[in-house]
Amino acid sequence: MRQVRREGVKPSIHGNKLWKSSRLLIDYLGKNRPEHSNSVIDVGCGWGISGIWCAKTLGSQVTSADADPDVFPYLEASAGLNGVSTTPLVSTFEKLTTKQLSQFDMLIAADICFWDELVDPVFNMVNRAVKAGVKHIVIADPKRSTFFDMAQRCEDRFSAEIIEWKTLKPIAARGALMVLQNA
Repeated sequence: MRQVRREGVKPSIHGNKLWKSSRLLIDYLGKNRPEHSNSVIDVGCGWGISGIWCAKTLGSQVTSADADPDVFPYLEASAGLNGVSTTPLVSTFEKLTTKQLSQFDMLIAADICFWDELVDPVFNMVNRAVKAGVKHIVIADPKRSTFFDMAQRCEDRFSAEIIEWKTLKPIAARGALMVLQNA
């Protein structure tokens, strides 16, 4: 990561570190292995650690989507260290179409609902993913009110679950997950 920084690559939309919610997501998926995980989209991927974990542990074909193209050198370095690769996709939540989302079994995300202005775009993306037939949708967050606004809407509309989650090792993290099983 230092090498990528030395090369002058600087993410501009909060993709500047590994977020602890990624650890929550990985821990949850490790303890609740999804039935369908052949193709995964990691939305708002940042450095992509959750998608990298899916590629390495679940054998998933992963598309790593982020609005900031400057996160991908960090993601590629981390993926290389883990002996996997993912397909980069520069996209905002709003631009992910139902047709694109229909290619995936699972949508994962961590720390993507951090501003009030993101509640509607994230909810609308989840709505499109459900319409597209994505089987599993899991979004992790450190318990921001904006996340709970979005997750509550998903609970009301799609019977999603909101689950408190914490990890102690290897990284201590606390937060919540929005888990949606789309039958």
